[in-house]
Amino acid sequence: MTRQPLVLGIETSCDETGVGLVRGAELLADALASSVDEHARFGGVVPEVASRAHLEAMRPTVHRAFADAGVGWSDVDAIAVTAGPGLAGALLVGVAAAKAYAVALNKPLYGVNHLAAHVAVDRLANGDLPEPCIALLVSGGHSSLLVVPDVTGTVEPLGQTVDDAAGEAFDKVARVLGLPFPGGPHIDRAARDGDANAIDFPRGVVRDAPYSFTFSGLKTAVARWVEAKARAGDDIPINDVAASFQEAVADVLTRRAVAACRDRGIDYLVIGGGVAANSRLRALAAQRCADAGITLRTPPPRLCTDNGAMVAALGALMVQSDIEPSPLDLPADPALTLA
Repeated sequence: MTRQPLVLGIETSCDETGVGLVRGAELLADALASSVDEHARFGGVVPEVASRAHLEAMRPTVHRAFADAGVGWSDVDAIAVTAGPGLAGALLVGVAAAKAYAVALNKPLYGVNHLAAHVAVDRLANGDLPEPCIALLVSGGHSSLLVVPDVTGTVEPLGQTVDDAAGEAFDKVARVLGLPFPGGPHIDRAARDGDANAIDFPRGVVRDAPYSFTFSGLKTAVARWVEAKARAGDDIPINDVAASFQEAVADVLTRRAVAACRDRGIDYLVIGGGVAANSRLRALAAQRCADAGITLRTPPPRLCTDNGAMVAALGALMVQSDIEPSPLDLPADPALTLA
């Protein structure tokens, strides 16, 4: 039996230093160092703080991944790294580290797209990706619908957010409600004790773009509703607001994802990105996919947020597909596109 390639994956697109080791489709290690606590006092990610945190965390996180996996440097067949999109300074740290490891080990280097990696990570939990599939990627920086015939090459964008990403909207609404940063997990927890039908928040529509998203109006509607309650001297029902807001986001995301599957005649939907860890999004997606006869694939929540495993997973597929490695002058591209 041919030995599966062992790939070291490095992810530094935002505020988490992720290092993964994947052999074929088997996850051996997924080490993570987050700087989220350093950003919390600012209410959002500060690029310079993130870059410095990556510099400090890179070496110990890499060493922890190797210790967890029980493999050595000589076992590595290739290095994969997120080349974009993301924060420029943060990406530079990861790309520079990956180049250094590639040169030191004399191994091929693969620069990967962050969004494609969020799709590829599903294979670590659910087996080979169906081709084609529709992917719904939702995070603090991205809300996208994609057609994925081949995650290592051909990925067709169907729609994306025209303003706030879903995760960004969660952060901003959390701030309005006095909840900590990052907002997603805190709103999810608050919503469990709330009524999702208490407040009829709007579902934004993008004219002439049926697969795109807009969350700016929803965010503003929540802020105005809360402000009106405060002016009237009423208590703010935080749990109900959280549940109603979360329902509006999950409704829009899942409705358009299922519509894309139906319109394209594709029976598989993959959901990824940090917001894919949201309990209501996962539940509503499961319900609507079941009703439509669509197979839903969702990685476990720990693989939804940014991590090195997803980069290594895509890198391993690229090695197996005999894709040409990246040159050593591979740039970090904050605006890297899929097409």
